[in-house]
Amino acid sequence: MKRLKLNFIVAAGLSLGLLAFSSIREGGIQGKVNPAEGASQVLAISGRDTLRASINNGSFVFSKIKPLTYTIWVKANPPYKDTSVENVAVVDSATTDIGEIKLLQ
Repeated sequence: MKRLKLNFIVAAGLSLGLLAFSSIREGGIQGKVNPAEGASQVLAISGRDTLRASINNGSFVFSKIKPLTYTIWVKANPPYKDTSVENVAVVDSATTDIGEIKLLQ
């Protein structure tokens, strides 16, 4: 009888643990840099987390990221200047489109 109770408690604990992790949903951020050749990399920063995205024809996508608030930082190639977009919110299972980021000289 004690073994049956222990097995039940272990099974219940594992089930609750799996449900807790499945409730975390990931989102994304997408945008475009203009001019495309002006950007060397795009970073998404939230607290101590820094993510990098590749740039393809000026477009970038961060996928499967935690639902937090990010600062998007575009590192520019000379003669363009670095620029950032602050307070980009990512919500559960949605991709936030921040539109076009124009680099200034």
